[in-house]
Amino acid sequence: MKIAMLGTGFIGRFYADSLQGYRSKDKIVTIFSRKEESTKKFAEDYKVAFHTTNMEEAINHPEVEVVCLALPNDLHEEAVMLCCKHKKAVISTKPLGRNAEEAKRMLEAVEKAGIFNGYLEDLCYTPKFLKALESVKSGALGRILWAKSRETHPGPHSDWFWDIERAGGGCILDLGCHCVEITRNYIGKDIKPIEVMCWADTQVKPIDAEDHAIGLIKYENGSIAQFETSWTFRGGLDLRDEVMGTEGTIWVNSFLRTGFEMFTTGKGADYVAEKAESNSGWLFPVGDELNELGYNHMFMDMFNSMEKGTQPRETFYDGYVVNSVLDAAYRSAKTKQWEPVKLDIWRGREGVSKDSHLQDYDADHYLVKEELTHYGAKKVIIKNKKTGKISEKVLN
Repeated sequence: MKIAMLGTGFIGRFYADSLQGYRSKDKIVTIFSRKEESTKKFAEDYKVAFHTTNMEEAINHPEVEVVCLALPNDLHEEAVMLCCKHKKAVISTKPLGRNAEEAKRMLEAVEKAGIFNGYLEDLCYTPKFLKALESVKSGALGRILWAKSRETHPGPHSDWFWDIERAGGGCILDLGCHCVEITRNYIGKDIKPIEVMCWADTQVKPIDAEDHAIGLIKYENGSIAQFETSWTFRGGLDLRDEVMGTEGTIWVNSFLRTGFEMFTTGKGADYVAEKAESNSGWLFPVGDELNELGYNHMFMDMFNSMEKGTQPRETFYDGYVVNSVLDAAYRSAKTKQWEPVKLDIWRGREGVSKDSHLQDYDADHYLVKEELTHYGAKKVIIKNKKTGKISEKVLN
């Protein structure tokens, strides 16, 4: 693939390293940045012949087949509309929009233009996540009851993140977009999110947006999702997921504990890992950061899907659903109440009732629990279907 890279900042360089390194057949051919100095430096580092401070010029370059958005949130819609104008495939970093209205306009535009669209939700492509999701889909955990995702760190790298107008929000939008889509995958992307309860506050940073938030998302089938996000966490980048089902549980620690631990006084120490706060003491380096954060698998899925003429795992539609959930979270943080998720476009199942949770023990009783005691006896706790009385039986 021949790629136009829009944006030369932190995430743009992560993308470029993966784009030109994993499949070894994709090439960035044009670069856009609003800053001439940044554009030139990026072009030198990645050996790109054409660079410009004109966004449309970068997109409409005759060699470009796909446009990769690594831009601040307030520039996504402009870039997407130019891709539609020039019929260029587009893949966008997260979140898709600053709100659901922006995301909806972008979704409708790319579909009307008939162009390939991919949502670059890298944490839904990490090796651990893909393995965990495979186990969930195979039924190893039974019916999924609860899914939780946490992303916390000391705060983003660029100034625009801290500007509520340009970014559209704080840590809920920046980090919660990851958490919502991770838990949505576990519960089932065809299950409708119904309502959200969220607490958010600005506890540490001198900004107008929130720097810490916790939320709950109810799904139509009775499942619950939980997200924890913070720009105030000290100690690095904390990425953790938990999934609980009727038949099992999964715990995933994606970054802070990698199985690689090192102590150093700091002499000769350099970069350790994304958001690491120190290069001395006990450290937790990451063996292959691009791979562990999902970038390699993400771009492989995007480009393989383009070549096959199929949809990738994550599309603009997914980005729109995520923005809709986060809009409800922001409303809830203000009203202190459960707020409905407003989805003008829904392509999943309708009217999915809460799955039956009752398991028969016999004709007259439901099974509450069975266990093997420490003294070797098997015991069951049961509930009478008619009277509701709870009792226990010790079995030989």
